[in-house]
Amino acid sequence: MASPSLPSFTLGYVPGGTPAKWARAWAQRHPEVPLKLHAVSAADASAAVRAGIVDVALLRLPADTTGLAVIPVYEETTVAVVPTDHILTAVDEITAADLDGEPTLLPLDDVLSWPGAPGDPVDHRPETTEDAIELVAAGIGVLIVPQSLARLYRRRDLTYRPITDAPACPVALAVLAGPQVALVEEFIGIVRGRKPGSSRGQAPPPPKRTAREKTLAKQAARAAAGKVARKQGPAKRGRR
Repeated sequence: MASPSLPSFTLGYVPGGTPAKWARAWAQRHPEVPLKLHAVSAADASAAVRAGIVDVALLRLPADTTGLAVIPVYEETTVAVVPTDHILTAVDEITAADLDGEPTLLPLDDVLSWPGAPGDPVDHRPETTEDAIELVAAGIGVLIVPQSLARLYRRRDLTYRPITDAPACPVALAVLAGPQVALVEEFIGIVRGRKPGSSRGQAPPPPKRTAREKTLAKQAARAAAGKVARKQGPAKRGRR
């Protein structure tokens, strides 16, 4: 975490997470505070925040968020990864029913929450999603994952198809629960799209004046200017 003597900010992110645009925005706004990107496994992301290894983590839900505050960010499309010559590649999108009877791979680090997911699970469970990708390429089965993981482990001999009726995979920021330090609040603001210099605590802008209020204000200003001119007039003529 950030040290008082050497300010820094650490963002943890799970495989497939894409924090680059936020890192660029941070570097533009806070060049004096380096943003460190720290890759964490899906299983360890929450614990990394609780242990202070990272200040904030970009993770997928569901996850163990005990003691953490969770800020939803976006939802990922769920896809099926298949060999490029698989029959499912004949269409651009598929449904869960299209996977009925298909052997499916369920890695031990699976991040989806889909009770009753389609397909027939293969008995062997690979250790990681990356291992499962190798088995897909070998023709062992289909892999159902968030789209970002399909892109992360992209291969020329594999492709993927969105599953239109599958549950989406929520992605969120996790921080320690309770009052947030300024750097955490600033990063959350960047993720939420707040502009530089904006503040959650800023007073709202005054309401716009109506046309009548503007007219009355102009009349009052002209009247005040006339009074000043009348007061200054004799003094100016006396100095000629």
